[in-house]
Amino acid sequence: MTQVNSNVEPLLHVENLKQYFKITRTYTTKAVDGISFDIYPGETYGLVGESGSGKSTTGRAIIRLYTPTDGKIIFDGHDIGKKKLSKEDEAYLRQNMQMIFQDPMACLNPRKKVKEIIAQGLEIHHMYKNKEELDEKVYAILDKVGLSREQATRYPQQFSGGQRQRIGIARALIMNPKLVIADEAISALDVSIQAQVVNLMKDLQDEMGITYLFIAHDLSMVKYISDRIGVLHLGYIVETGTTDEIFANPIHPYTKSLLSAIPHPNPIVEKQRTAMTYDKNKEGVDYSKGVIHQLTETHSVLATNEEFEKWSKEKFEI
Repeated sequence: MTQVNSNVEPLLHVENLKQYFKITRTYTTKAVDGISFDIYPGETYGLVGESGSGKSTTGRAIIRLYTPTDGKIIFDGHDIGKKKLSKEDEAYLRQNMQMIFQDPMACLNPRKKVKEIIAQGLEIHHMYKNKEELDEKVYAILDKVGLSREQATRYPQQFSGGQRQRIGIARALIMNPKLVIADEAISALDVSIQAQVVNLMKDLQDEMGITYLFIAHDLSMVKYISDRIGVLHLGYIVETGTTDEIFANPIHPYTKSLLSAIPHPNPIVEKQRTAMTYDKNKEGVDYSKGVIHQLTETHSVLATNEEFEKWSKEKFEI
C-alpha cells in the first residue's frame, strides 16, 4: 500500500463538486451534491457505494464527460472544473487522465482492430514519430497487460470478457497517464477473472507509478486494492479514511451496513453473519445538515454533533 504523505500536493483536488441533471422543467436530480476529496500521487483511492449513489457520475464529471454543475476540480495544477476548458487544459486532461469503463465490450469499437483501438489516443495527440514507433508502443503495452502482439490484428468480439478488459486497460495506459479512473472495471467479469485484472492493475501501478480512482461496490475488492476509501451515499461522501480505518473502525451506519454485507469465507462464521440495514429516512438523517467530523488526520465522517456522538459509541465487529 502507498503511504499518503499529507505534505505532498494532491494530484487531484475535488472541492464541493456538484452534478445535477434536469429531468423535467420542474424536477432536477442531484446525482452528486457537494463532495470533496483529494487523491495523492501513486495511491489508489477507492470510491464505494450502492448503485445510484453517484460513483460513476463523480468519475465522469472529473474526466469531463459531464460538465460539472458547480465545484472546483484541480488536476496536477490545472483547473479543469471550469464550465469551458481552454484548448491547452483540455489537451492536458485528455493526455494525462484516462478511464477504464465498466462494460469492456460496449466501450470497444467492434469495427476496429485491437491495434487501432489502442493506438487511437496516440494518433489523436500525435504522440509518436513514425508508424514503426507507434506499432512498437502498441506491442509493448499489449505485453504489459498479458496479451500477445499476434492478437493486435483481431477484433474485440474475438476475445473473452477478461481479455477485452485488458484491451481497455491497454488503451488507457498507452497514454502513460498520471491518473486512471477505473469505473466498475471488474464488476462485469467472473470472480476468477476479477482477481487477475486487479492484480494486473496493481502490478502496472508499481511499475509505472500510476494513480487510481477505483470506483466499485465490492468492498472486499476495494479493501485489497485501495489505500484510502471514500463511502458515497445519495451524492454525499458520508465517511472517508484509510482502508484500515474504514474496516477496523467504521463510524457511519451506512458504512457499517456495507461492511456487514461482505460474505465471510468461513462457512461457520458466514452462517452467523447478520447483515445490517440502513434507511436514512427512518433514522432521520439529513446529509445536508451534517458537518465533517475528524477522528484522525485521515479519517472523517459526515454527521451532526448529536449523530456523531451517538454513532461513535456504537461498536461494530466484522
